[in-house]
Amino acid sequence: MVRSVALAAATLSMGLIAGLFYAYSCSVMIGLGRTDDRTFVSAMQSINVSILNGWFFASFMGALALTALAGALHLGGGGRSALPWIVAALVLYGATFIITVVFNVPLNDQLAAAGAPDRITDLAAVREQFEATWVRWNLVRAVTSTAAFGCLIWALLRGGVS
Repeated sequence: MVRSVALAAATLSMGLIAGLFYAYSCSVMIGLGRTDDRTFVSAMQSINVSILNGWFFASFMGALALTALAGALHLGGGGRSALPWIVAALVLYGATFIITVVFNVPLNDQLAAAGAPDRITDLAAVREQFEATWVRWNLVRAVTSTAAFGCLIWALLRGGVS
C-alpha cells in the first residue's frame, strides 16, 4: 500500500509541475511576448517572486523526492515491472531539475538584479538577455517533465498499484 501511495503521489506532483511548465510554454510566455518591454520585465519579475511559495516548492521538490521514493519502494516485490518507468521518470525529471537550477533560475536572478523597471535605462536590452533563452529552456523542461509524467502514468498501468 505504501508503494502504491508513493507512486500515486509522485505521479500527481509530476503532473502538477509538467502542467505548470506547459502552461508557461503555451500561454504565459506567448501572452507576455506580445507586451511592451516594461510590462514584460515587470510581469516576469513579479511572477518570479510570487512563484517562490510553499505550493510550488511542495510540487517541484515533491516530484523529485516522491519519484525517488517510489523507485526505492519498487525495487523488491511485485512492483518490478513498474520500476524501469519510474527510473526513466526520475532521469527525465532530474534533467528538468538541472535545467531549472542551471538555466532558468539564474536568468530569473539576472532579471531581478536589473532592478525596478522604472529605473532600468534599457528595458529592451534586459528583455533581450532574458526572454528567448528562458523560453527555450522552459520548453525543454516542459517536454522533459511531461515525458516523466507519462512514464509515471505508465508505471501505474504496468502494475505500480497493488
